[in-house]
Amino acid sequence: MTTPALPAHPFGRALCAMITPFTDSGALDLDGAQSLADRLITQGCDGLVLSGTTGESPTTSDAEKSALVRAVREAVDGRASIVAGVGTSDTPHTVELARAAEKAGADGLLVVTPYYSRPPQDAVEAHFREVADASGLPVMLYDIPGRTGTRIEPDTMIRLAGHPRIVAVKDCAYDLLGSQKVMERTEFAYYAGCDEQVLALYAVGGAGYVSTVANALPHWFRAILDAFDAGRTAEAARLQQRVVRLVELMMASGLPGTVTAKALLDGLGLPAGPVRAPLRPAAPETVDALLDEYERLMYTSD
Repeated sequence: MTTPALPAHPFGRALCAMITPFTDSGALDLDGAQSLADRLITQGCDGLVLSGTTGESPTTSDAEKSALVRAVREAVDGRASIVAGVGTSDTPHTVELARAAEKAGADGLLVVTPYYSRPPQDAVEAHFREVADASGLPVMLYDIPGRTGTRIEPDTMIRLAGHPRIVAVKDCAYDLLGSQKVMERTEFAYYAGCDEQVLALYAVGGAGYVSTVANALPHWFRAILDAFDAGRTAEAARLQQRVVRLVELMMASGLPGTVTAKALLDGLGLPAGPVRAPLRPAAPETVDALLDEYERLMYTSD
């Protein structure tokens, strides 16, 4: 199989790492997912990443992952790209999920580095190649060594750039030098996976972002990119700086972003529901702090 040439932003620029809504009983909430997806697109997202870290992929079944893609595909109706998270620590299982996501209607695949077993770089490379060979969908590599225990080293990235369907990277490596090395030597579309780095990566040639905070503020980071593209760099910097407090509360408070994103969405009356064990809900004081900061951003100009 071959993949046609893709644009510089193969999945769009403004992507949300969407939470997976559950009902109060913990079941998959497909109606809520469709409603949330519609809101995200209406307010600025041109791509949705499903079943990633924020989407609680470790605790959703294969059948739930496919059902989520189908439901969101119906709600999106061609208005945005759908990237399905299929990465696991097991190569054959990841291949199965890749094929299922393609069948369900995904536009692309997010594939995380195999975790826990900490494979060496030649095995990491072989894993990604096998998954990319398994379907006709373009692949976004997910480099997040803080969770997986294994980095996709820059030299490995550069070799993988030769695969026709490996086209993008979700960058959570916290290595801007390494990222720029790969960007300079490949045509990979680099997406910031850390909300505090959206403008920094975009300014050196990144394609956009895959944001957790965008679940609550889908327009905010899109406004950063739009301002930068229009040459209003001071405005872009101001918008990035203003959102830092909320990014810190959601992503650096000792709680997973899934927990804080669902807490904030629930507090705003949006589809979210509980997290699945072993995750636990945010404490009331955390929810209050998130809502207070959200209100400051939305209704003040400081």
